[in-house]
Amino acid sequence: MLEAFEEQIAVLLGKEAAVFMPSGTMAQQIALRIHAEDSVNDRVALHPQSHLVVAEEDAYQQLSGLRGIQLGERNRLFALDDLRAAREPFGSILIELPERNIGGALRSWEELHQLCAWARDHCVRLHMDGARLWESQPFYGRSHADISALFDSVYVSFYKGLDAIAGAALAGEKAFVERARLWQHRHGGRMVQLFPFVISARDGLKRYLKRMPDYVRRAREIARIIRDVGLTVTPDPPPTNMMHVYLRGDAKIFDATMVELARDRKIRLFNSLRATDTPSVHMFELNVAEAAFAISNQEIEEMFSRLAG
Repeated sequence: MLEAFEEQIAVLLGKEAAVFMPSGTMAQQIALRIHAEDSVNDRVALHPQSHLVVAEEDAYQQLSGLRGIQLGERNRLFALDDLRAAREPFGSILIELPERNIGGALRSWEELHQLCAWARDHCVRLHMDGARLWESQPFYGRSHADISALFDSVYVSFYKGLDAIAGAALAGEKAFVERARLWQHRHGGRMVQLFPFVISARDGLKRYLKRMPDYVRRAREIARIIRDVGLTVTPDPPPTNMMHVYLRGDAKIFDATMVELARDRKIRLFNSLRATDTPSVHMFELNVAEAAFAISNQEIEEMFSRLAG
């Protein structure tokens, strides 16, 4: 079952092979370690708000001895000029599709292709943080394989948009994947019983992958409603099924309003607010999936109007 599922993922991503792993943190550290060995350069170029930087305690540096080169500014996607302006050479580039911590922003196909072409021309390895590749594919209007073809290695997640228990996959050339399996064992990731994760991931892929275009369309509808009641979303319009919603005012009042809405409507609009660089402006991440189709546009407008008010 595991081998068949790995082969299914490899075919879907247009790669020679794939390996199932219990977590994306493990998969990406392994991918970058292998690319560092092959390029004989331990520097990794990545976004300042990459998941590896803000959510993993710099594990790729502490455990694998790699060094991060942060490209561009915190609140925008890095571009070709940022690659050219880097002061140190690097052996690999990590590109996240989409860049979650700036609202799920995506480059155009042309911009993405330019970055990848530059990397090829300079013999730099390319790794995709595709935790939300499934959600990004409708924006590009190309197959998962066509998008993945730009990269030497691809990591995908099964527990986010596909709602699996846990699990990830790392795909690339057959020799790359075989080395990744060895490092998976060294990381303690070759668990005795992976089948619950695999069954859940396989089921999520079957159920929800085909729904991603619908989620993206619904997210754009909801973004328009939020904007019309006077709130700000970014990106606008959202290229995927996620966005950041910004609120100006007292965070305690917003929290209290959210609790009231949860009690009255049985709908929780956000888990917690995050501070921004602007005083009195707060933000939360909004992801649109199956539950969003059970709520009417009128209800959404009423709830966000109440929040805005």
